Amino acid sequence: MSELTISRRGLLAGSALLLASTALPTIGFAQTPKKGGRLIVAADSEPRNLNPAIVASNGVFFISSKIVETLAEASFDGKDGLEPRLALSWEGAADGLSVTFKLRDGVKWHDGKPFTSADVAFSALQVWKPLQNLGRTVFKDLEAVDTPDELTAVFKFAKPTPFQLIRNALPALSSVVPKHVYEVGKIEDNPANNAPVGTGPFKFAEYKAGQYYRLAKNDAYWGKDEPYLDEIVYQVLPDRTSAAAALEAEEIQLAAFSAVPLADLDRISKVPGLKVITKGYEGLTYQLVVEINHRRKELADLKVRQAIAHAIDKDFVVKTIFLGYAATATGPVPKNDPQFYTADVPTYPFDVAKANALLDEAGYKRADDGKRFALKLLPAPYFNETKQFGDYLRQALAAIGIDAEIVNNDSAAHIKAVYTDHAFDLAVGPPVFRGDPAISTTILVQSGIPDGVPFSNQGGYKNADLDALIAKASETLDTAARTDLYKEFQRQVAADLPLINVAEWSFISVARDTVGNIANNPRWAVSNWADTYLES
Repeated sequence: MSELTISRRGLLAGSALLLASTALPTIGFAQTPKKGGRLIVAADSEPRNLNPAIVASNGVFFISSKIVETLAEASFDGKDGLEPRLALSWEGAADGLSVTFKLRDGVKWHDGKPFTSADVAFSALQVWKPLQNLGRTVFKDLEAVDTPDELTAVFKFAKPTPFQLIRNALPALSSVVPKHVYEVGKIEDNPANNAPVGTGPFKFAEYKAGQYYRLAKNDAYWGKDEPYLDEIVYQVLPDRTSAAAALEAEEIQLAAFSAVPLADLDRISKVPGLKVITKGYEGLTYQLVVEINHRRKELADLKVRQAIAHAIDKDFVVKTIFLGYAATATGPVPKNDPQFYTADVPTYPFDVAKANALLDEAGYKRADDGKRFALKLLPAPYFNETKQFGDYLRQALAAIGIDAEIVNNDSAAHIKAVYTDHAFDLAVGPPVFRGDPAISTTILVQSGIPDGVPFSNQGGYKNADLDALIAKASETLDTAARTDLYKEFQRQVAADLPLINVAEWSFISVARDTVGNIANNPRWAVSNWADTYLES
């Protein structure tokens, strides 16, 4: 095939912040998907590692989930919110010490070799448990994987492990890699990390730095008559303001993960041939939080933390920064999670007078210049919304006499300052809720996390009761009892405010109306797109 040529668009002029309507067009699904065609997608970053078994992150999944498959995927309608991928079934033992997976027959790796239980065992023991950013916690007690036959994998745990947790972890944490590709040499240095070999509907075909990733149809895919597309091309558009122009010019057909700025959505929803889609991210809820360094004397005082919480107008944040495409938060579990969420938690309505009174009670009186004390505030640089909230928070704190100095860093410097050097007083963070509090949520507040672990409690907060509750939930096998423990977890976090949950949001997709089967599962943007098609 000749070298792919994709043109670029100039930057869009900045648009004023307008409240966008949330009454977006509904998604239409054609009855008979068509085969063929190249889907061109906006990509705002270039992951340095494309192996989702090592780096379980949305930036990696966005590309690699089409190549490397998991044991199960999230589903709107499936039992327990799951549908089969490489595993057809999964069953946990009553004692919590084992989980048995029955695997799909007839699956081949992209190099033609058969997929077997040996690949699952290798992935779990050699990759997920020791190397994966999230799997290190979820699979910490996994001690063996028995493979009585090529289509059966039995996970054995040293300690009782809740089946609910393992089940909830499957969509994000169970990407299977080929043992025969990775068993020789250091896994972290394997060339396949940048040119993955998988079982998915698309094969890795080509990467041109700063230009595009190209995936080609896997003609030997196990899914009947799938995939429908011939190719997927991710055009690198690091400046998000260019995505809307590229869509309107029909140079790309899809912009996921809010690649089109929120401020442009109201206008672009009225453009003929384009559709704005709010579904398909229910399993990828981002949370806007204020991270707190409890080593700072003032911030170790609960009344000060309560004052800061009362000083934040969450409704204003949702309407003005997120333009209505978000919801106010009550605690560490988002409202859209039907399994664990509870509204029965302490809340902190916007009340500047109460915030000022709490600071007075705490002994931090205003000086002659009206200031009580100064703080260093580090907004995460990943999203416009986190940076905008940093500016808002500085103003909100000024209204109660706290002088916040904003320190802006790039991504690497921000992670180092907050999670290694602890060189912050407050930070604005966007952690992701991944369907279970034990997956990347409890780590935000439990003590004893080693220095340097990103997106974890590096604020020095210690609460023995909360640690004990987290530990108990991690070994509680009864699903209802475990769920109740996490509801109590939410109450304790909201009461003691180790961090402040402000808002929760998902993303928006914008697509040409010729793209079919969009947003048909809760992790659609990071699922395999085997049934996605182009009408023309």
